[in-house]
Amino acid sequence: MDNALSQPASAKAPPQPAPAPAFQSLVPDPRLRMMLFLFLMTALFMATLDNQIVSTALPTIVGEFGQLERFGWVGSAYLLATSAVMPLYGKLGDLFGRKHVMMTAIAIFTFGSVICGMAVSMDTLIAARVLQGLGSGGIMVSIFSVNADLFEPRVRARYQSYSSLVLMASGAVGPTLGGTMSELFGWRSIFLVNLPIGILVLVGLALYLPYRKPQRRPKIDYLGAVLLAGAVTSVVFWADSGQMFGSLVAPESLGVVAIGVICAVIFYQVEKRAAEPMIPVSLLHNGTARLLWVVSLAGGAVGIGSVNYVALYLQTTTGLSPTLAGLLFIAITGGIAIGSISSGRLISSTGRYKIFGAIGAAGSCTVFLIFSQLPIGTPIALIGLLMLMHGISVGIGQQVPVIGVQNAVAQRDVGAATGTVTLTRMGGASIAISVYGAVLSAFMIGGPAIPGVDNIESLTPAAMASLDPATRAAVSATYAHAFSPVFISMAVMIGCGCLAACLLKNVRLPTGGTAKPSAEALAE
Repeated sequence: MDNALSQPASAKAPPQPAPAPAFQSLVPDPRLRMMLFLFLMTALFMATLDNQIVSTALPTIVGEFGQLERFGWVGSAYLLATSAVMPLYGKLGDLFGRKHVMMTAIAIFTFGSVICGMAVSMDTLIAARVLQGLGSGGIMVSIFSVNADLFEPRVRARYQSYSSLVLMASGAVGPTLGGTMSELFGWRSIFLVNLPIGILVLVGLALYLPYRKPQRRPKIDYLGAVLLAGAVTSVVFWADSGQMFGSLVAPESLGVVAIGVICAVIFYQVEKRAAEPMIPVSLLHNGTARLLWVVSLAGGAVGIGSVNYVALYLQTTTGLSPTLAGLLFIAITGGIAIGSISSGRLISSTGRYKIFGAIGAAGSCTVFLIFSQLPIGTPIALIGLLMLMHGISVGIGQQVPVIGVQNAVAQRDVGAATGTVTLTRMGGASIAISVYGAVLSAFMIGGPAIPGVDNIESLTPAAMASLDPATRAAVSATYAHAFSPVFISMAVMIGCGCLAACLLKNVRLPTGGTAKPSAEALAE
């Protein structure tokens, strides 16, 4: 008798699971995909630009409305609302389909822009900025999730590098564009210009983006959404609490931290029991996702959080005017373009992303360590070269967290996972800004008295330029001494991101013809 037939039933090989279906793009036509991608990039540029464009128009706004003490809240309200709703939008996209969720976010943002342009007081403007932020958070999360529906994993890496370029471009042109439009057309124009752009994008998405119906019944985890928003809001609010309560460790500030911790603990317990959790518990337990969150948080801390401080360093230690200092940032923007496009193509061709996260973080860490040791009088060309190196490093690594986390989770959780990456990036920027400010202030206090300078922190670049050479050199030396630990703190933060990137598994992204069961299964 045949041996195979003589074996007992229990000895038969277990049935092999059916292979996962190959990736199928939501839009098979390549030309239509490109047109939709352009619509998505327009929406992304509109949402991210509004966080930068208002900066140079704020003095004009304050001159009209007064209430200088609420100056910072025009920006903070936008960031707070954007950060709080990001995970919610990611989950809503998974449950209801990304098309409707994204169009809703664009509509909310556009309506908020109109209210901003019609504001009659500072309170009205701040409230409208919150409304804008509620839409902006959905736009930024949904775009990366829609990209996951349009492009296979390897090709997606290249297109998400273009998305990163749009993010950087908005940051580069925002302040200049805001000042120009405010001067030529009035400050309200910086908000009202979003109306025709928003309508154009809405019409384009309504006509050309197909609706993919989710395969499960929508069940919203309302309690989880509220708790997560409370935890995130507490973190961002704490980052700004130093201005309100005098210190990040003031009793009131610590009370904000306590509220955030309580919300986070209860949130975790709720998610374990929720039928459709805001952030799946499996994602919270996913080691790859946790490491990528650290990489994303560190990337936000130096990629976004360092910009204002580098600009201040240039104007206080080198004597550059605000205009010339701004032009020097072209080196960072150009470097990001080089690094992002290069890494996107290499990830697309090799399927590997771990190495790019480690290289990018290590590069920025090295740059800031060098910055911390630069003496007064360092040639501007050398500073520009360091800024170019930093830009290339940011570009190389900034798309790694999104690509990695999307590859590490099931397709049904891509939206929620993408939202957590965007959230940690912005959270890292918010926290880092306050940390850098606290370090700078601590080392500015107690410095030697400078003849002819009553309050060094009140000196504008124009006022510094009018000082005599000896006094100006003393002011520059004081700032250089204070900035050294600031740059070291930046290096430490991005160094943590480098360590997390090195601990990632060296997985290979799947090709269009194969679907991924999990990141761990692809490890080699």
